[in-house]
Amino acid sequence: MAAPFSASAGAGDPLGVTVVEGGVNVAVVSASAERIDFCLFDETDREIGRVPLRRTSDFTLSAFVSHVIPGMRYGLRADGPYDPVGGQWFDPAKLLVDPYVTEIDRPFVLADALSAPRSAGIDTAKLVPKGVVRVKLPPLSPRPAKIANIYELSLRSFTKLHPAVPEAIRGTAAALAHPAVLEYLTRLGVDSVEIMPVSAWIDDRHLPSLGLKNAWGYNPVTLMAPDPRLAPGGLADLRLMASQLRLAGISVLLDLVFNHTGESDILGPTLSFRGLDNRLYYRHMPDGRLVNDAGTGNVLATEHPQVTRLVVDAMRTYADATGIDGFRLDLAVTIARMPDGFSATHPLLKAIADDPVLGRLTLIAEPWDVGPGGYQLGHFPAPWREWNDRFRDDVRLFWRGDAGRVGSLATRIAGSSDFFGGRRPGDSVNFVAAHDGFTIRDLTSFSRKHNEANGEDNRDGTDENFSWNNGVEGPAKRPETVAERVGDVRAMLATLYLARGTPMLTAGDEFGRTQNGNNNAYAQDNSITWLDWAGADMELSRFVAGLIALRKNHPGVSANRFLDGRETGVDGLRDAVWMHPDGREMGGADWEAADLHTLGLALFESGDRIALWLNASREPSPAWLPPPRAGTGWRRVLDSSAADLTTVVVAGEAVTLPPRSVLAFSEMPD
Repeated sequence: MAAPFSASAGAGDPLGVTVVEGGVNVAVVSASAERIDFCLFDETDREIGRVPLRRTSDFTLSAFVSHVIPGMRYGLRADGPYDPVGGQWFDPAKLLVDPYVTEIDRPFVLADALSAPRSAGIDTAKLVPKGVVRVKLPPLSPRPAKIANIYELSLRSFTKLHPAVPEAIRGTAAALAHPAVLEYLTRLGVDSVEIMPVSAWIDDRHLPSLGLKNAWGYNPVTLMAPDPRLAPGGLADLRLMASQLRLAGISVLLDLVFNHTGESDILGPTLSFRGLDNRLYYRHMPDGRLVNDAGTGNVLATEHPQVTRLVVDAMRTYADATGIDGFRLDLAVTIARMPDGFSATHPLLKAIADDPVLGRLTLIAEPWDVGPGGYQLGHFPAPWREWNDRFRDDVRLFWRGDAGRVGSLATRIAGSSDFFGGRRPGDSVNFVAAHDGFTIRDLTSFSRKHNEANGEDNRDGTDENFSWNNGVEGPAKRPETVAERVGDVRAMLATLYLARGTPMLTAGDEFGRTQNGNNNAYAQDNSITWLDWAGADMELSRFVAGLIALRKNHPGVSANRFLDGRETGVDGLRDAVWMHPDGREMGGADWEAADLHTLGLALFESGDRIALWLNASREPSPAWLPPPRAGTGWRRVLDSSAADLTTVVVAGEAVTLPPRSVLAFSEMPD
């Protein structure tokens, strides 16, 4: 090894590369490696030093390396048995990224050489990003936040076309903190942003040949290092972004992927975990084949103590370095699997809950995967919240006009106690559309998916969209059809914000974003996913801002309690009364009536009395309001059919509901 670098005994903890006096301590987890080298590079990718690590425990190898300073670039090489069929992939020609790296010098780019067998002898140093040695940022104090509403966004697509953001920073963390963007978010009433994956990712293996790129980032390689395309300054960029959002009163949640990595299946690239100890880091079947419960080729073996620690350390790295308020974990059932299936007492879930920082933050699970028994909605333990796809489906089916849907809709509006009973409605993250699937606008414009641009002959993406096109597939020219679609969008948005639970909106759905019928746009890093700010329907955005304000001002719709019709002890009122459009209380066979498409609900909470009516029929419907209390009267505060949130006095208790509408009435003093 070239001077001046020298090695001596190192510590097995902390893991990764830690700057200490005189150099760095390097510690790497591998149970099966026979040798691991720490390799240093200059800015031309020339290797300028190589130091062997020494085994310090059954799972770690380490060394103190002198004269290594912040800003230097590095990677790892590992040697040991090479037996892909048996699950071992050691190849010293493959440069590997440190699992604990917190900054890399470039994005990952897929290349055939990364998947070449050991016998090919191809050195991949020039193809693989290098880790950058950094002094650890001083940790920020945890900041538990009350998350009232969530705004899901991709850093790249959200600002890529934003006219007020300087072109040089569009699509990055810095752009999200731009004053024009912050002003828009605060005007909309956003309480928290849920940012789609920021960890450095690689394209899925089939995309380059199709001329496509991964646009969402759900294919990570590094678990602690941000992708340079989103955060060129690494964690420091995310820290600054989070601080600016916090000053604007907006909490930050990061969407992280720990269920799999971009090394994929047996044909995938060797970039990090596979080359360090494939059998340790990934879950395998007894015969050596990779488990594929995430549908991506591999899954991390989070039941292994070293991988449990890796995930917790990754979450702590993001939390400590950036001061964010919480996390959403993709395909969280996968990370909570034991050999016999999903476990609510999984060691990883317990480690996260017990962590003094992570256990105080907002935690959201995507409660499913594609493996056996993979649907686990409602089964995650406290303090987890969960994405509620049943809310999504039942709201869509009601507004599509399917028969007999008022009962299931009522359950969702009341907080989904069938899944979250024993917990709280706020644990249900309600949404009508998310990044994955149709946009809300496309729900009303396409009766089937149109994923031809993905290059898979429209086979990818779900066929169960529960969508409708209002008589024309795709773009419509008739003003009447356009108006019908916008009215349906407003009705679904109103349903979202008037239901108990935590509402989540995906960026752009508030101003009519479209993906042209693509319901699986993960590979569309282009105008299909980039938000069209120039064509945004700002009238619709103002309507959504009004819905968010209405929700905040009425505990009757936002209270974190399930509705059960109990007596409140105030003026003989119950907390909830479900109403039939003929003026009587719902009951018995009403809930299963195939021809009933209209539903009312009177709510009373903390002195706030509000009545809601939802009419999915294409005809006007009569409806009734409960008698107001003495000295009060009903005021209409919402009519989604006209995007009207002004306060209008109601004469009497009989009302007429416009077709395809949501109306809300507030009891106010005369």
